[in-house]
Amino acid sequence: MNNVTRRSAIWSIAAASLAYAREKATAFALIGDRYHNSDYIRTGLGKTLNRDSGLSIDFYDEVKLLDAESLQGYKLLIILRDGMTWPDGYTDESSNAGYVRTGSPKIISKPTLPKREGKAHYWITPAQGKAVKDFVAAGGSALLYHHVTYISPHNDDFRDVLGAVTQGHPPIRPFKVKVVNKEHPITRGVTDFVVTDEQHFMTYQKDPKHLLLQSVNEEGLTYRELGATAPAGWAYDYGKGRVCYLAPGHMVTALWNPEYEKLQKNAVRWLLRQS
Repeated sequence: MNNVTRRSAIWSIAAASLAYAREKATAFALIGDRYHNSDYIRTGLGKTLNRDSGLSIDFYDEVKLLDAESLQGYKLLIILRDGMTWPDGYTDESSNAGYVRTGSPKIISKPTLPKREGKAHYWITPAQGKAVKDFVAAGGSALLYHHVTYISPHNDDFRDVLGAVTQGHPPIRPFKVKVVNKEHPITRGVTDFVVTDEQHFMTYQKDPKHLLLQSVNEEGLTYRELGATAPAGWAYDYGKGRVCYLAPGHMVTALWNPEYEKLQKNAVRWLLRQS
């Protein structure tokens, strides 16, 4: 009888451990795409938000996992990826950092490779956009980074949650991120800073009072007819939930700028109603 009891206890402990291991983290993070590999994002956010701030994060790079069922049980949605997948391959290897770094050598293949069209597929579905909108409106929160503005042209629900749509960006170069609202909990204690990154330009569609940050190329370098300055961060309540967008994020060095780390940590606390 004692053996049975001991065995039952062991099985109970094992079952409890397995159940605990399967518990969802606080945040669901959708990361990584052709131009922004998952590893640097997981590394960058893993340090700042997970190890330094104690936020538990489940990282995913499969876009199909972003749905209403998957989001159940999470408190925070994080997205750092664009709106495209490339199921038919690429026309070239220009987005492969290792290939470009070695001088983009001529590609030789025997037998000859078939030519790829390299057509982008815009992955977000109406159901996925609705899932994001419903998640936030019902009390969840969303921390949206960098080039998520490239998802907006393809889904009105997502666009409404984010509050902006892309206008593109120039090549990687230094720019200053200026704090335009120093009173918000997200920007409290944060000073202006400079990063070398993609300066993203977008059409911001919410109330200007929600703007927190502005990016500016202080050398006067412009992008198309949009000038040298762009919105770079905002935050607002959305239904019962909250939304924050932060523009830098193409490089881990930008993610780890000390002032930007403060912003990200403050944003998580605000989004989770801890400040």
